[in-house]
Amino acid sequence: MRALIVFESMYGCTHDIADAVARGVALVGDATTVPVSHAIDEDTSVYDLVIVGGPTHIHGMSRDSTRRGAVEAAEQPDSDLTAEPDAAGAGIRDWLGELSRREGAAAAFDTRVDKPAVLTGRASKGIAKNLQKLGFTLVADPESFLVDTHTRLLEGEVARAEQWGQMVAARIA
Repeated sequence: MRALIVFESMYGCTHDIADAVARGVALVGDATTVPVSHAIDEDTSVYDLVIVGGPTHIHGMSRDSTRRGAVEAAEQPDSDLTAEPDAAGAGIRDWLGELSRREGAAAAFDTRVDKPAVLTGRASKGIAKNLQKLGFTLVADPESFLVDTHTRLLEGEVARAEQWGQMVAARIA
């Protein structure tokens, strides 16, 4: 079983979760983790499973304006945030918009602030919907991994992401 994990990350939390998901998948099969900025080079048809994740911005997937805002927030003199190298580049929404229709197994995850989803939204729901429109079959419900209001992962979320990755991969192995 071969899995591709594509992620978008602003401050590193979603990157950390993608790496944890990949460690979980690796207990079942082979895992390749790719930032969305390099995902255009990947042929998704050679993978048995495609897992896609990104941060929740204004109730859903990021947009150009929200990515620029995240980078600007990190550049503020009083900020303790550090933007990922490709944070201002194309996001998951853009990548999914460029993919060709295909069949295969997929799953979606996001990172979001630890508040009720009705208040924060969930990027994973939009990611999942786009994956289905492309012809993928979801093998798990969209999953959220939580950060605090300072954009730090909550305790236990990395371990939970590993378990989730293993569970998702086991469903198709």
